[in-house]
Amino acid sequence: MSEFLWGDGIMRRPYRRSIVAVEGFMAMAGAIGAAQLIAGVATPPRDSLPFGWSDWTLPGLWLIATVAVPSLVASVAALRGSRLMPPAVLAASGLLGVELLVQIPYVGLSWLQLVCGLVAVTMVAAALRARSRGW
Repeated sequence: MSEFLWGDGIMRRPYRRSIVAVEGFMAMAGAIGAAQLIAGVATPPRDSLPFGWSDWTLPGLWLIATVAVPSLVASVAALRGSRLMPPAVLAASGLLGVELLVQIPYVGLSWLQLVCGLVAVTMVAAALRARSRGW
């Protein structure tokens, strides 16, 4: 793969700052959402809990595993300029999509799911484009 060297001799990675920022934001949002679920703050009604669960702890842990951690890994990979960035972003976006599909039957549709879905699709496009441009 070719490295992108600009006139000043510095290697540039396409979309690096955008991927770091967006994936970092998603990691933070996932961690905050998980903390809210685990603490029982700003949660959906209890009657929307699946399988007769009594609190939102397991869904909070699921949110950490499917959004916060993968997005953090993708953000760090992009920050470091790692060659693992494209697959990390693809995995994080795929898991975000799974999270969105899993939560719809329990909490219904919302504008936030649409926004997060658009973020996932945009990050997939950015990762694929960066990979095709030599990341």
